[in-house]
Amino acid sequence: MTEKTEKQIKDEQMVQEEFNALLNEYLNSNHRRKVERITKAFNFANQAHAGARRRSGDPYIMHPLAVARIVCSEMGLGSTSICSALLHDVVEDTEYTVEDLRNMFGDKIAQIVDGLTKIAGGIFGDQASAQAENFRKLLLTMSDDIRVILIKIADRLHNMRTLGSMLTAKQFKIAGETLYLYAPMAHRLGLFSIKTELEDLSFKYEHPNEYEMINNKLRATEESRNKLFEHFAEPVHLKLQAMGMKYDMRARVKSAYSIWNKMQGKNVPFEDIYDIYAVRIIFDSQPGLDEKNQCWDIYAAITDIYRVRPDRIRDWVSHPKANGYQALHMTVMGPDGQWVELQIRSRRMDEIAEKGFAAHWKYKESNVEEDTELDKWLQTITEILESPNPNALDFLDTIKLNLFTTEIFVFTPKGDLKTLPQGATALDFAYALHTDIGNRCIGAKVNHNLVPLNHPLSSGDQVEIITSRSQKPQSEWLGYITTAKARSKIDAVLKKARKDEAQKGKTKILEAFKRIDLEATTSALDKLALYYGFPKREDFYYAVEQGDVMLPENIQKLLKEKTDNIFFKYVKQALGVGQKNEKNPQVKDEEKKEKPKFDKTKPYILRGDEYSKNYVIADCCKPIPGDDALGFINDDDTVVVHKRACPIAMRLKSSFGGRILNTEWSSHRNTSFDATLQVNGIDSVGVLTAITKTISEYNVNIQKVLIEAKAGFFEGKIKMQVHDVEDIQKMCVTLSKIKNIKSVGRIAE
Repeated sequence: MTEKTEKQIKDEQMVQEEFNALLNEYLNSNHRRKVERITKAFNFANQAHAGARRRSGDPYIMHPLAVARIVCSEMGLGSTSICSALLHDVVEDTEYTVEDLRNMFGDKIAQIVDGLTKIAGGIFGDQASAQAENFRKLLLTMSDDIRVILIKIADRLHNMRTLGSMLTAKQFKIAGETLYLYAPMAHRLGLFSIKTELEDLSFKYEHPNEYEMINNKLRATEESRNKLFEHFAEPVHLKLQAMGMKYDMRARVKSAYSIWNKMQGKNVPFEDIYDIYAVRIIFDSQPGLDEKNQCWDIYAAITDIYRVRPDRIRDWVSHPKANGYQALHMTVMGPDGQWVELQIRSRRMDEIAEKGFAAHWKYKESNVEEDTELDKWLQTITEILESPNPNALDFLDTIKLNLFTTEIFVFTPKGDLKTLPQGATALDFAYALHTDIGNRCIGAKVNHNLVPLNHPLSSGDQVEIITSRSQKPQSEWLGYITTAKARSKIDAVLKKARKDEAQKGKTKILEAFKRIDLEATTSALDKLALYYGFPKREDFYYAVEQGDVMLPENIQKLLKEKTDNIFFKYVKQALGVGQKNEKNPQVKDEEKKEKPKFDKTKPYILRGDEYSKNYVIADCCKPIPGDDALGFINDDDTVVVHKRACPIAMRLKSSFGGRILNTEWSSHRNTSFDATLQVNGIDSVGVLTAITKTISEYNVNIQKVLIEAKAGFFEGKIKMQVHDVEDIQKMCVTLSKIKNIKSVGRIAE
């Protein structure tokens, strides 16, 4: 028997310490003591993963242990979830099967691990169909047992915490996936602190410089914030103590990602973000008193001290959010002349706000209503799954509509309350009532006034839907709705109608074949469809029925053309290629280019010489040298460069992670790029001259200037060609010093 090395001994000690920490956290929780069960799961997983290591060099078992600790301490789940977390990679990565786990740990743990194994490797695979299918599996399993998705989120959180050991391109892929889906999923399940950390970690890897800048500024302004909070809190403490309340009051600082998002959305610097912190009051419920009334008592006490802003009151106590969140929000004018947001909640509300639906199980006996919110959401997801969109990205976007939403509350004519996402329309409301009502909707009455289908609803509206038996969904309805349920139901009807029309078109084509006594083989139909530029027969059938394609009298003549010529004609139509070389479409061997090879272990250098540029700029976000950027390898091996924060790039990272490149700009002093500045300020004589003169000093080419003045203010957009971000930054600093200019910044256009 060989002696253990020093490394093996250290590894075993590290693993044992981590397991002891897990047991301590479990024993300090409110759950029943099932230590033997957890120990058995740990020993089994430790033996199954023996010898395996993570990219960081740590023993692999450290990952399941870390996931189990998140599940236990940060989500508040019990022994079944902890055991499932410890075992979550066993079936995927070792020789053991689900049946082995069922025999050793029972049906429930085996079922959860099986659900996690089905969605292993990330929600998104390499193929579009696989992405959608993996996601459907996740949602179906989730509706069966919510613990599957909770453990999956814990797994993703630990992967994000250890992302530093990955290649940069892989970091972009995983961070993009996380922002696109996991953070919204955590938000929807009420896991506020986990959602915030997932967003911040994604931001850290995608925009390291901005992440560091914001955190440095938060540290630098911490002392002044603390003084503001103490000044604000002093009279509130005296008032609440006089009322005999037991409570905690603390200031909560916005996350770096949230601050950056606001800076981007409002196009302002860090210094112009005024709601960087909010004050949270968490009180102990007094026996025999209603929590809701206690929230309003604290509200009344604070309004005796500070002036409240009426339009900023949010009552999530009477009407919890769909993720179960409850709190009373208010904004008051503080003693230092700054608006301060307050959140008032009980201990129970606070635990549910931080740990989401995981915490609901602790309170479900006393608060059954909140559990039904999750059931409602899962029911909506199940309905969408009944008629999923075959296009993976569209399907994911449809689901995502239901993830990150701010709710509004509207009423039926009988006074029943319905929750809808902000921006929902009368047509969304109709589909929320019933699919048939949505399909037959011709209009609505909102607060007794007749409105069209696309009328946006507001909280408190009373809505009556008007229907007609002759009505049916139209394609333009897709532009009238915002909810995932409405979109999936309209899509299903339109697809069925299109299928019926295509069937009629097919009948016409078959009759045309019959007239000339020609057999309508699959090959002949494909050839005919390609001739008219349709890669799919169904699209061709539909075009014939709609009258977009007129069939000739003699189909046989068309079919005699060579297949390659027909196919080449289709390819040219699809790509917009001209008629040149039509007679000889074959590419000579010497003209064939070797496919470029991409080394993902190194940054892809974006060369600046316009004659040998090795990339193209994406039109959606138009990055320029100096921007945080990434490359996407197109189907023709062209590298398309996007800003890392671009919404299109986020979808690409999520769906085609294997094609993402980490990029670096080379010197581009001899190349120019399009950029647009937005300048706002007070209208005055000579301000335009001052702006153009300042810009011309930077030796850039101004292409277009649009200035509009109204009511004493002006808004200007200046399109120009610059060399890099440094040009823009210097210009913005200089322009902001001009008298009467109030804001200046780069915009995407």
